[in-house]
Parts: sequence; structure tokens; C-alpha cells
Amino acid sequence: MRFTPTALPEVILVEPDVYKDGRGRFVETWHERKYREGGIPAAFVQDNESSSVRGTLRGLHSQRTRPQGKLVRVLSGEIYDIAVDIRRGSPTFLKWVALTLTAESAQQVWVPPGFAHGFLVLSERADVAYKCTDFYRPDTELTIAWDDPDIGIEWPISEPILSQKDTGARRLRELRELLPTP
Repeated sequence: MRFTPTALPEVILVEPDVYKDGRGRFVETWHERKYREGGIPAAFVQDNESSSVRGTLRGLHSQRTRPQGKLVRVLSGEIYDIAVDIRRGSPTFLKWVALTLTAESAQQVWVPPGFAHGFLVLSERADVAYKCTDFYRPDTELTIAWDDPDIGIEWPISEPILSQKDTGARRLRELRELLPTP
């Protein structure tokens, strides 16, 4: 199992060992001690799954208070996954990193608390699972515009499928006073 810091060192790419044989495959997707030693000292309290069609963009989401850390993996399909540091005062404030995650690779990404997260479905359909370090609280959610020019994410799409919530997302400059601190 490998843990590789990305261009934003707190965002970690996890490459678990994949064991394949004639029956299929086996992957260990969480082991508290190994992940802690790999730089992910998380205690998870909630698991979520989504299923989406090609062109669906979910995000960018975070929380004003009690931000969630998320361990994201793809169960089927392929996604373009984004993490953005939105912690006021952080040396990497407004920096973002993109990773392509697939079910076949079994890779995961650790998105730490205080980062906004989103993803775009690249395959016909994708099922995504993520473990969270805090409970979802809709009253503290921040929904940031996926195409916010102040962040400048280079998405491989110009007209994604968005939820009503994501369609009404605000630019980060309108939310600045609500952002978490490191």
C-alpha cells in the first residue's frame, strides 16, 4: 500500500494493493493503523455513495464549521476528482489538485478537512464511495461554483450536468467570511 502526497501535500493519493486471481480481485480499502502511518489520522463516522451518469459534476462542497475529511474511491467507472484548499490563511489557499480515479485502479484520495471537494464523471456511469470524518450538516454546507474564476479549475467539460444546489452555487469571494481557517 502506497501513500503519495500530491501537489497539495495534505491531499494524499492512496494506492492499495490489489490482489487478482481467477476468481476476481481483493482490495483492502481501509485499515486504521496503515492509513494513520500513511498520513491519514482519520476517525470516520459516516459513509456515503453516489451513482451518476457521464458529464455529472458534483461539487464543489465543504463545510463552514466542523469540516469533513473525506476518503474517496470509485466503485465503478472513472471520475476527475478535485480538492481545493479553501482555508483562509493557509499557504496553499485557493490551490487545487486534480486526480483521475478509476474502479480498476482502486486508488483513493484523502481530502482533508477544510478543503472543498468535487468530481466529474468521465465514464458512462460512475459509483463513488467516500468515508467522512464528521456527520453531514446541511446548515453548515458551503457550495462553491464549479467554474469559479478565482479558483480556475481546468475541468475537461464546459457544460456539465449539475444538481439544483450546484447550479445555484456562489463564487468563493461571496463566501470568504464563511471559510474555515487552518
